[in-house]
Amino acid sequence: MANREVIKILSDHNLKVTPQRTAVLEVIMGLDNHPSAETILDYLRLNYPHVPIGTVYKILRAFAEKGIIKKVKTDEYQMRYDAVTEKHHHLYCTESDKIEDFYDSELNSLLEKYFSGKKIPDFEIRDIRVQIIGNFIKPEKSEK
Repeated sequence: MANREVIKILSDHNLKVTPQRTAVLEVIMGLDNHPSAETILDYLRLNYPHVPIGTVYKILRAFAEKGIIKKVKTDEYQMRYDAVTEKHHHLYCTESDKIEDFYDSELNSLLEKYFSGKKIPDFEIRDIRVQIIGNFIKPEKSEK
């Protein structure tokens, strides 16, 4: 049985509540690591062994169109998915392919102020998201 939060999210976005949709959203929300469609499928197949990858992509596309999830691209242009829809940016590690959420209200303000004064011809800004690319540094162990 899908959890009530997932059912409410689907209902609030006028999507039919199906076992596949609830399972996909539960996986994305449960993993909390910006999974790829293939990773989502691997987790889904534990309970739904015959779900086609095309169904997963169709569900992900519908979720993104409705604003339930956000798409996040890696440096290698692999599509990943994020269930956190509140304003944030991403730290992307090229060594581990890990993506972490980065919250910074000062950065948000700077970006909004900067772009509010810009007139980009033939372009309407809907959202501003920054992806900071680098590598996570492992803390050095102190010798005793």
